[in-house]
Amino acid sequence: MKFVEEVVVDAFLPTYRAMLAERLRERGLTQAEVADLLGVSQSAVSKYAHGEVDVHPDVEGDERVQALADRVAEGLADGTLSRVGALVEAEVLIRELEDGDLLARLHEAAVPELADADATFAVHDADSALRTSEQVLASVRRGLRVLTNASGFAGLIPNVGTNLVETLPDPTGIEDVAAVPGRIVDVKGAATVPGDPEFGVSEHVAGILLAARAGGTAAAAAVNVAYDEEVLTAFADAGYATVEFDPGAGEDAAEAAVAAADLDADESFVLYQTGAHGVEAITYVLGPDAPTVARAVVETLLR
Repeated sequence: MKFVEEVVVDAFLPTYRAMLAERLRERGLTQAEVADLLGVSQSAVSKYAHGEVDVHPDVEGDERVQALADRVAEGLADGTLSRVGALVEAEVLIRELEDGDLLARLHEAAVPELADADATFAVHDADSALRTSEQVLASVRRGLRVLTNASGFAGLIPNVGTNLVETLPDPTGIEDVAAVPGRIVDVKGAATVPGDPEFGVSEHVAGILLAARAGGTAAAAAVNVAYDEEVLTAFADAGYATVEFDPGAGEDAAEAAVAAADLDADESFVLYQTGAHGVEAITYVLGPDAPTVARAVVETLLR
C-alpha cells in the first residue's frame, strides 16, 4: 500500500525544493537565508546546490511546477510573499496535480491497481480562504513597495498618516480588509511602514473603501494622500473621475456621494473631502488592487 502523500514526499518535495533553492540562490540569497525560508538545514541547501538530491524528471520538467518555483522564489526574495503564502501556493498545486494529473499518474505507476479505480485526490480547494488571504496580503506588500520606492512620496503623506488597503472578495467589515498597522508616516522625509500588512487594522481608509463599495463600485483597494487643489487637478487631468463628499455630513456621506456619481463600477477613481472642523482634508484613490492604486499615485503625482 502506497499513499499519494508518499509520492509527494518522495518525488515532488525534493524536486520542488531543489528548484526553489536554485532560484533563490540565483536571486542572491545566502545558503542560510534559503535554509530559513525553506525550513531546511544549510547542509540540505548545499546538497540541492550541488545536485546531490535525486530529482524526479517528470516533476522537474512540468511547466506548472517551473512556473510555481519562479513565482514563489520571486515573492520570497523580494518579500511580497510570506512563508505561509508560499506554502499555500505549493499545497494548491500539489492537490491539483493529485487530481487525475501528474502526481496521480505517478501514484498509479507505483500502485497499478489504481488505474482501474474511480478515485480522486482533490482534497484542497484552489480558492481556499487562506490562499485568498495570503494573495491579498502579498498584493498590499507589492503596493507598498511601489509607494516606498518612489522618490517624494513622503511629501504626499497627510498629518494623519497614509494607509494602503485591499479587501477580500465580498467583505462584511474591516476585519476583511488588509492594511498597514499604525499607518505609513513621514520620518525625516522617508515614508516609513511600521509593520507587515494585517487584516482588521484600518478603520479609516478601510471604512472609506467599504463605503465606496456599498455605493456601487467594485473597488477592492484604496490609498489616502494629502489633499490640495493641485493634487485633484492632476488626477482629473490624468482622466480619473473625482467625487467629493462632506465628512461632516454623517457616516454615510462617502457612500451616498459615490452612489450619486456617474462612475464606471470597475474603473479606478478619486474620492476626496476638503476638510471640516477637526478633520484634515484627504484624497483617496480607489481601484481594483493595491499595486494599481499605488501606481496611480506615483505616476500621477510624482512624475
